Amino acid sequence: MRLLEASGRAFRREGYSGIGVDSIAKDAGVTSGAFYAHMKSKNDAFRAALIAGLEEVLSALTAYRETHGDQWPIAFAEYYLGHDHRLDLEGVCAMTSLTPDVVRADPEVRSEYVTLMERIVNEIAKHLPGDGPTQDREAKAWAFLSALIGGLTLARAIGPGAAADEVERASKAAALGVIGFPAA
Repeated sequence: MRLLEASGRAFRREGYSGIGVDSIAKDAGVTSGAFYAHMKSKNDAFRAALIAGLEEVLSALTAYRETHGDQWPIAFAEYYLGHDHRLDLEGVCAMTSLTPDVVRADPEVRSEYVTLMERIVNEIAKHLPGDGPTQDREAKAWAFLSALIGGLTLARAIGPGAAADEVERASKAAALGVIGFPAA
């Protein structure tokens, strides 16, 4: 468990190419030998961290629905694009922090990613307000997620300040608007 948590923090903070096995092991408080006793490779650690991170998103969606009822998309968007989440490099969502490395990952990692992202989209689509064909609801869910992920990525790259705050406001309005909510 310590290796998985350390891997997740390291990959979120440094990216796949920015971190090595020795650093992950040290952060977990174990030796590199212990790392390899539990993980086959750095790629294996990335895959495990990615899966754990996307599973966290699924759990968070359930928690937001339970806590905020029909208004969960507003609360989720406010948290997701919020200042604290934006500045937390080690704890930020796997969808934002790990997706760029998935692009260069092996086919097995990409396949896992697609499967989990489709589960996330299906969860969002099932719990959107209103009626409509499943395909339309899924398209709205993809657009909602894309606005959140893209907005957070851009705001993080810009850094603290008025421009990042504007990206946050605009992205939140776009994300909520595509699913039929007025901007909060």
